[in-house]
Order: sequence, then structure tokens, then C-alpha cells
Amino acid sequence: MTGCGDYQKLLKSHDPDLKYESALAYFNEGKYSKALTLLEDVSPYYKGTERAQEVITYLARSYMGQKQYTSAASYYEAYLRNYPKGRYAIEARFHIGHCYYLDAPDARLDQTDTRKGITAFTQFVELYPESPYAEQAYKEMAELYDRLAYKELLNAKLYYNLGTYLGNNYLSCEITAKNAMKNYPNNSYQEELSWYILAAKYQQLINSVDSKRRERALETEDEYYNFKNDYPESKHLKEAEKMAKEIRRILDS
Repeated sequence: MTGCGDYQKLLKSHDPDLKYESALAYFNEGKYSKALTLLEDVSPYYKGTERAQEVITYLARSYMGQKQYTSAASYYEAYLRNYPKGRYAIEARFHIGHCYYLDAPDARLDQTDTRKGITAFTQFVELYPESPYAEQAYKEMAELYDRLAYKELLNAKLYYNLGTYLGNNYLSCEITAKNAMKNYPNNSYQEELSWYILAAKYQQLINSVDSKRRERALETEDEYYNFKNDYPESKHLKEAEKMAKEIRRILDS
């Protein structure tokens, strides 16, 4: 089975058991492409039999080995549809989330798969909180939440940089950052999001009409103290203190 000729003979064989055993051997050698071809060939033969669970599982594992995570997730999902309480159900539920985690796109792109991963991990830890996979599931789910929070941080930055172009983009920046902190409360970008809330409020104060200036100054001063208390070592603190002085000047005028 080690040579090209042996593999070609396997492809022509009419013995599904030989193909199946050979597929597992190829899988264990890390020859996932050959394993996949043989497993897909024998899959219809084993449908409805005891071996069907192993065939679907090894198909999913082989696609994982090929780093074809979308296909792997599809086979794990098929496994759960057919065997929701099967002997590989725990593995399947975890790896659906894991596949979406591994295949998650850059934060600047559409995050549909990121959300699918979070949903899959949430279902997994609810069903199997004591599973050996649980710790990794929580870790990867937190990273997926971070990815969503980072996307919102990028959006907040964009709104801030747009300033007053075609409207009050500072308000959009503030709302976006606040929503990110609310929706992803334990994300790794809390300090940056808080900074953009303060900076956006300050810019709205500076551009404010007289009738709203004092109210906005008080709100922005409160935001400054919140930021200073929460992040006393922040790289933004010097700039925040300059803002605080200007805010106090406005309030005392």
C-alpha cells in the first residue's frame, strides 16, 4: 500500500473493507488526500451500518488534516444530524466550533463564520461543561468574541477619523464603541474602546452649539474620570488630561 501502484490497485478494488482499512492506514500516516478518496468511495456502501459513524468521522478528520475546515465542519454537522447521541458526538460538536475558529476570516471581512463558531461553542459548553474539550472551547470562543470586538473597534476608528464629514460621525463612533463594550464585555480591546468613547464625546463638545455645551462638558468630564480610574497607566492618559483641562476651562467660563 505504500507505493503509487498499490494505491491505484486500491482505487480499482471492489473490496470496501480493504478500502476502509487502507483509508485508516493512510490517515494515520498523514496521507489525508488518499484517505479521503477511499473513504468517500466506500461511504455509500456503509450507509446504515455500524461502521457508518466511523466513516463520517474519519472523513471529517481527514478534511481537518487537509485544513479544509468548511468541509470538515460539514461532515461533523452531518454526523450530528444522523447520530445526535453517537459515540463521536462530543468530538463532533467541539470540532464544528473549532473548524469555524480555525477558518475565521480577518476582522475586516464578513464575520458570519465567526458567529457560527461562537454559536457552536456555546451549544457545546452548555451540553458538555465537564468535557476535556471545554477549556479549549471557552478559550477559542473568547478569541472569536475578541475578533468581533476588534471589528467594532475598527468601525469606531473609521467613524472618528471621518469626523464631521457628511454628518456627526463622532456620535456614530461613540455608539459603536459603547455597543461593542456592551455586547462583548470581556473583550481585549476595552481600553481602546473606552478611549474612543471619551475622544468622540470630547470632539462633540468642541463642535457643540452653545445651548448644549455645558451639558456635554459635564458628560465628557465624567467620561474622563471613568477612563482615568479604569486605565491609570493608559498611553492615552496625557492626551486625556489635556482634554480635561479644556473641559474644565469651558465649565468655568
